[in-house]
Amino acid sequence: MPLPVVTVLFPARNAEPTVARAMESLLAGTLRDILVLAVDDGSTDGTRAVLDGLAARDSRVEVLDGGGRGLVAALNLGLGTATSPYVARMDADDEALPRRLEASVAALEAEPHLAGVGTGVELFRDDQPVSPSFQAYAAWLNGLTSAERLYRERFIESPVCHPSVCLRREAVVAAGGWRHGDFPEDYALWLELLDRGHGMRNVGEVLLRWRDSSQRLTWTDPRYAVKRFTWTKARYLVRGRGPLADGRPCTVWGAGPSGKTLARLLRDEGATVERFVEVHPRKVGTRIQDTPVVSPDELGPPGRSHLLVCVGVRWAREEIRADLASRGWVEGRDFTCAA
Repeated sequence: MPLPVVTVLFPARNAEPTVARAMESLLAGTLRDILVLAVDDGSTDGTRAVLDGLAARDSRVEVLDGGGRGLVAALNLGLGTATSPYVARMDADDEALPRRLEASVAALEAEPHLAGVGTGVELFRDDQPVSPSFQAYAAWLNGLTSAERLYRERFIESPVCHPSVCLRREAVVAAGGWRHGDFPEDYALWLELLDRGHGMRNVGEVLLRWRDSSQRLTWTDPRYAVKRFTWTKARYLVRGRGPLADGRPCTVWGAGPSGKTLARLLRDEGATVERFVEVHPRKVGTRIQDTPVVSPDELGPPGRSHLLVCVGVRWAREEIRADLASRGWVEGRDFTCAA
């Protein structure tokens, strides 16, 4: 068997109903020179037997024992085993479209500055419609098809679908792989790679069917709670290439729960939050977290303070962007969208 171009890290735990279909969707892809490292992470159902059967039928499948140590350990076990130039991700309940890996490798070969690419995704559920909020997230993610736009919007949400990603192995190893902690391991890795000067983007083609279910770690594991995402943002806002790394004070546009949480976590990281901006007349002129609240008209010209737009409603965020641009504010230099 020739050396693989891509090694797919495929952790699985108690995924007997879906694991065969997920694996077969990879093996049927147009890129043939792949190795799938299926990490059985302590399954107690028939997952291991299914994986062993797939490996017996196709030499491109190798089964590893993850020992039930969790997703991060399973991914790093696969990463340490891989020797190919690229490593990709796949979950045991999703479905890859045929060109997924071929298109991802082509993008990485054409753009050497990229550490990784995700793909466009199609959401699906077996039991009920996908929620409108998750659909809106997927639509936003699918639009991040340039490295410039993804970098600009990296603090809004996790900008890459984890099981769709294909990465340069050396870049991931140099970044320390996936890290254990009380935070989302995928978002932390994307921000680390971007902070190291690498680019990332999503291929502008839907190449993964991404299953949503009530059992997904996103909904059940506290590491993926909103506060832990916000903490991860705060760390990278103030370090390395972050917009607050130069020590400038910041202003937070939005004094709702998201803005207040971000301000508190930024202070924990050593940043100075000097103002909140609010449109609600009852908040303007008050103090929140002992910080003055001003109206947008009182914002003044860009320069001294970096503005963090912590408004999660997409149409409102776009209105704020347009308003700031009309006043001479430059995104990335003077303000950053952070929700």
